[in-house]
Amino acid sequence: MTILVIVLLALAAYLVFTFNGLVKLRNQVANAFRQIDVQLKRRHDLIPNLVESVKGEMKFEKETLERVIQARAAAVSAGQGGNTGDILAKEGMLTQALGRLIALSENYPNLKANESVKKLMEELTHTENQISFARQFYNDVVTKFNTDQQVFPTNLFAAVLGFSPSALWELPADSPERENVKVNLTI
Repeated sequence: MTILVIVLLALAAYLVFTFNGLVKLRNQVANAFRQIDVQLKRRHDLIPNLVESVKGEMKFEKETLERVIQARAAAVSAGQGGNTGDILAKEGMLTQALGRLIALSENYPNLKANESVKKLMEELTHTENQISFARQFYNDVVTKFNTDQQVFPTNLFAAVLGFSPSALWELPADSPERENVKVNLTI
């Protein structure tokens, strides 16, 4: 009888520690995702200013500017829905549109010389780096959370305790961001 009580107490203690550990990790995953969200909000706020700044010079690139504006609107609306897959897809489209805008702006000497455009480009580049770091941190925390759920003996109890794996932030297989960068060094 005493042995049974000790075993049950040990099992109960294990379940409490397991549950608490998984709750901490789940909260870290949620926090890491919100950190990405903060950087995406900053990106979304910078884009209209950048588009306005380059609009006059890039008269002939109207389609590119419209793509950036549409991609931003789609990304903002996806962020309000909270679906990770949808957010990832829409943010990927926005990243692609911004990359095209930045690449095209290199062809306009007046833009490269304009201090406000230069400052906005620097802020956007900094924000893109912050987004990249936040995504990397998110994936690190998600990997730990998912691994902790999948190792024995936690895997026997994680689902029963109400935990499920979180999705990693990754590019879809058909994403244009996966394509090799084309560099043309001809003069």
